[in-house]
Amino acid sequence: MPYNGLTSFSTLITIEFMASVSLIDNAIRRIPDFPKPGVLFYDITGIFVQPAAFTYCIDRMIALYRGSAIDAVAGVESRGFLFAAPFAERMRLPLVLIRKKGKLPGAKYTCSYSLEYGTASIEAHQLDIEAGKKYLIVDDLIATGGTLNAARNLIEQGNGIVTGYFGVIGLPNLQYETALAPYPVQTLITYAGA
Repeated sequence: MPYNGLTSFSTLITIEFMASVSLIDNAIRRIPDFPKPGVLFYDITGIFVQPAAFTYCIDRMIALYRGSAIDAVAGVESRGFLFAAPFAERMRLPLVLIRKKGKLPGAKYTCSYSLEYGTASIEAHQLDIEAGKKYLIVDDLIATGGTLNAARNLIEQGNGIVTGYFGVIGLPNLQYETALAPYPVQTLITYAGA
């Protein structure tokens, strides 16, 4: 929208922001009753078939964290990898993969945790986590915070320092901010339903 002298700069920023949020919102698919009845699943795979939406997500991540004290990025399997990898590359930061149990061949840290639909375990290579380094943990969606807390546990087993969490989607009604406190949480879009 061109500036016409009648619209304030802050209004222009708000309009641009809303258009960008709509771009993401329109790309996210809603799948009812998955993975079990009563659950509304927010599927981010629609973002990847819309290059403008995907580019916007990575650009926003760069804008949020440029100048932050981050030494490395930890991406959570599997959809978290898709956002963590291009972000880490553009920021020129190392990328640590947080994998499901049994996927990594070397010496690893392991953490079991509860999630919305059961229990799981994740792992990270011990050699990939450096003591004293600051890590941003990235996933596609933040619900209860269980997976991200487990990822934090892995980083801390290697004496790394977690600086915060990022997710494209947040479900704040599941109280992830309480579960992940005192670490800051950033999301690009939030939904009330789960």
